[in-house]
Amino acid sequence: MLLKVYPENPNPRDIQRVAEIVRNGGIVVFPTDTIYGLGCDIFNAKAVEKVCKIKGLSPEKNVLSFICHDLSQASEFAKIDNQTFRLLKQNLPGPFTFILNGNSKLPRMFKNKKNIGIRIPDNNIIRELVTELGNPIMTTSIRTTEEDVVEYLSDPELIHEKYRNLVDLVIDGGYGNIEPSTVVDCTDDEPIITRQGIGFLA
Repeated sequence: MLLKVYPENPNPRDIQRVAEIVRNGGIVVFPTDTIYGLGCDIFNAKAVEKVCKIKGLSPEKNVLSFICHDLSQASEFAKIDNQTFRLLKQNLPGPFTFILNGNSKLPRMFKNKKNIGIRIPDNNIIRELVTELGNPIMTTSIRTTEEDVVEYLSDPELIHEKYRNLVDLVIDGGYGNIEPSTVVDCTDDEPIITRQGIGFLA
């Protein structure tokens, strides 16, 4: 299913509809401020495993990322000291993934993971969806290889063509970006950029 949602002013009924799909274990593709994302409810283990399978990720080995609505929600699942909080506050919402130490409130299937990625994209659709859902969404970009055709990363109709048999819904939020987020590792004393993407730290 392909659902058109306008990023400037997302229709609350559309957001509720997508949130219900996610709440029931559905997999969705959604716009962010970088590449379109693929995700599900962080509390649904089967859905998380399915997303990992689609993307070819290992839940045990790969650092998995959460999209949060704001820093308050992020702090429910990650350890954020004062220095890190200031860094996040300066740069979020924005095209960054911050790698942080997880805390004891992580969902069961994430308990054995020391670190998680935190995303707060500058995109109304996905942040409204997270708010309606009531908890973060596990996310990974739809990109799988460097050879992926650009149009299949950015054009929602082509994304739907590629993923319609793998996911429950694709949100058409307009053309997406083709550059990934900048990844910043904040698990040590000083933050380290481990992947330079579209975002530049303030």
